[in-house]
Amino acid sequence: MDEQPIIIKRVKKVAAGHHGGSWKVAFADFATAMMAFFLVLWLTATATPEQKEAVQGYFRDPVGFTEGGASSPIDLGGSASVVESSTADMDDTPIRLDEQQIESLSDQLERRQMEELFQDLQEQIQSSETLQAFKDQLLIDITDEGLRIQIVDRSQRPMFDSGSPVLKYYSQDILFELSKPLGSVNNKLSITGHTDAAPFVGRPGYTNWELSADRANTARRALVTGGVRPEQIARVVGLSDAVLFDADNPTAPVNRRISIIVLNKKAAGDIQSRAGSRNEPLIDLTRPTEAEEGAARQQLESGDWQQEQAPVRPDEVNW
Repeated sequence: MDEQPIIIKRVKKVAAGHHGGSWKVAFADFATAMMAFFLVLWLTATATPEQKEAVQGYFRDPVGFTEGGASSPIDLGGSASVVESSTADMDDTPIRLDEQQIESLSDQLERRQMEELFQDLQEQIQSSETLQAFKDQLLIDITDEGLRIQIVDRSQRPMFDSGSPVLKYYSQDILFELSKPLGSVNNKLSITGHTDAAPFVGRPGYTNWELSADRANTARRALVTGGVRPEQIARVVGLSDAVLFDADNPTAPVNRRISIIVLNKKAAGDIQSRAGSRNEPLIDLTRPTEAEEGAARQQLESGDWQQEQAPVRPDEVNW
């Protein structure tokens, strides 16, 4: 009897193969689409109605929108029109200050400049051998009119010869040193002469008023010689003993002084307005008035003329 052949089937199990990288591409496309979607939402939320209307018109008819003369929402140069619009809006709304605020800021700035000049003068007094020797005669402070420098007399060390507008040589040196920082500013200067209460004697018709004015004018000439510009001088005044430094001791040496004020704009404007028109120059004390010239002419014609001249010292500058 023939035996049947036995057939054995072996099923070979194949391991699961790799799915490939197509899912990564799909996920990247999905992520890109979501980013674009949220970007559109953000642009829609931040765009102005005019920009939305421009975008809508462009997508409805791109060709007609461009040929019609309307500008594209995105500049071909690469700058977004949204940025241009924001810049224009900022330019249209400048910061506005009223006159009172502007005046207040100007006053603060000028006050700061006066304080800086005050510090510069203090440093120059400390560094200058000339000023260091006379620092006890230099009084500096800030007033409503501006920065004030007072050069006062001390015992055995007066600024002028007794009863004379002639400067001592060391007083000239002081004024020359002060003229350097004073000439570097644009502010106007006021120069005032003061005397003590002792009456002036020895010259008929010549009082402390004339003496204080002559001394102030001598100080002006020294400052201009040292570097102060002539157009900086706004006022030269002699006040005699009307404003004493030490009212309790009317004849004290400290009452004899020269006051130099670096005027602020308000004080300089007040001086101009009191003198008349703001366009008119102030009275030049360096020139005689018409009445004085007429009187001098009459004296010359009549021969009744005596010229008084103070003796010149070798150490004095001939002004």
